[in-house]
Amino acid sequence: MIKAILNVRKFNHRLWYCLWAVLLVQFLSACSRSSPPSLQVVEVASKDEVVIDLGWQAYGWFEKGFDPTRGWARASYTVPLFQSTLFRRSESLRELVNDLAQSYRISPDRKVWTVKIRQDARFADGQPLTAADVAYTFNTAKASGGPTNLDILSQAITTSKYEVELQLKQPQIAFFEQLVHMGIVPKHAHGSGYSRNPIGSGPYRLVQWNEGEQIIIEANPNYYGKPSQIKRIVFLFSRGDAAVAAARAGLAQIARVPYTLAIQPSAGMKLYQIKSTDHAQVGLMFPYLPNTGKKTPQGELIGNDVTAERAIRQAVNYAIDRQTLVNAIVQGYGSAATGPADGMPWEEPAAKIEDADPHKARQILSQAGWRDLNGDGTLDKQGLKAEFTLLYSAEDSIRQGLALAVAQMLKPIGIQVNAEGKGWPEIERRMHGNVVLYLMGTSSPKELQFLYHSDSARGEYENPGYYSNPIVDRAIDRGMAAASETAAMPFWKQVQWDGQTGVTAKGDAASAWLVNLNETYLISECLNIGKPAVPSKGYLGPLLSNITDWKWVCQQKKEVGA
Repeated sequence: MIKAILNVRKFNHRLWYCLWAVLLVQFLSACSRSSPPSLQVVEVASKDEVVIDLGWQAYGWFEKGFDPTRGWARASYTVPLFQSTLFRRSESLRELVNDLAQSYRISPDRKVWTVKIRQDARFADGQPLTAADVAYTFNTAKASGGPTNLDILSQAITTSKYEVELQLKQPQIAFFEQLVHMGIVPKHAHGSGYSRNPIGSGPYRLVQWNEGEQIIIEANPNYYGKPSQIKRIVFLFSRGDAAVAAARAGLAQIARVPYTLAIQPSAGMKLYQIKSTDHAQVGLMFPYLPNTGKKTPQGELIGNDVTAERAIRQAVNYAIDRQTLVNAIVQGYGSAATGPADGMPWEEPAAKIEDADPHKARQILSQAGWRDLNGDGTLDKQGLKAEFTLLYSAEDSIRQGLALAVAQMLKPIGIQVNAEGKGWPEIERRMHGNVVLYLMGTSSPKELQFLYHSDSARGEYENPGYYSNPIVDRAIDRGMAAASETAAMPFWKQVQWDGQTGVTAKGDAASAWLVNLNETYLISECLNIGKPAVPSKGYLGPLLSNITDWKWVCQQKKEVGA
């Protein structure tokens, strides 16, 4: 078999990559599977109940608990279950939709945001939700120092029982994202144990949590919004392939499935691909500076002499066959990515590069003075080898497949990539001096500031490569200070490419985005979740984003267990 593949490689590089990558992913998937444990029985009383098996890996989103002030609310699985937010986004991401908010206004200096909230909202314990709860939530989240960064907020104060004033230190139009993502907690019932016993004003309330096994939620009778037809949901967290087995046996109506198993048909189930914007894009983040011995505040080395060369970064972008990565590594359940805003309203179409072009990559390297001086297939320039280390999470077979496939694709153009699977503590220490396989969400243009503004480089996940371009900084700053989201749009596009410079491949090539990942689920044909099985080009959001619209469309016949 290997000999046959090697013979094919002589004639068709793309086919070689596909075959090689498919074999790799299948091997890694087989190695990572564990034997399914015995399933706990969960009785389903009626069609008002749904059992969702998200698999063991998804439990990480839940295990920290359900406290929005500590940042959990951005996780795609847990929005919106227990807490309400001031606003939501339309599926296109272009419009704000009122949730708790009835109206808002922004002061002329754009530093004071005043939000009037509805008066009929109540928490699950029956207590009314007022502006005092909103102010408390934002002030507490700011003080918590959690993943939700509210440094821009000076303070939140109430101006009446149902009106809150959010005072910013400086104008920032992207503050809208905090209003969309921050779940409101009750001032009267928020404390150290809240994350395990959340009380909110959302469509559901938590009724049972068996650590590492299951979470049971029920419809909140005090919810002010559209009541859900699904009155009870059981979340299971099976290990190995047990989630798939549960779905195929009729023991779960929804199961998240790995790409390698998604292609196998399942009676009574339909395969859904959901285009999520949370942690959905994978790419390479390059160290932008040369290695001069400079260190992060944490004492880690910054810079890489090879990736500091713009020609290297550009050549990598042009040489990678992204569609082959999509087809071979994620089994077609995704799309090619060439920029940090793929498919978003603020994407700059002119920044896109065409299909893989190894010839152009070689031309870029040659014009920059890179030559194979030793005849070993790796280019040299002034004593420097075109070689770098690519770090990826050893726990993720998909990332491993992507890293090894990228290394194979870059070898023919003279770039040697040493892919190393590591744990996150080591990756965190080394990612400022080595290329890292990076995952990010694209739901907000604020991600552009997070990844590329020079002020964001602090030795952490923000701008890990210490990228710096004053023109890009200025575009980000002007976008943040814009009077509206519409007015900010041209500046977000300029960050990507303004015709002369930008962060994408035609400009500084600060990163090389590879694939946009879809989430794959088996879902009962009797359950309508209000989403098409194949994702459109528009935003579809995480699985639970429209949970109040779910409904049964035929009688559930199988007794459910887990």
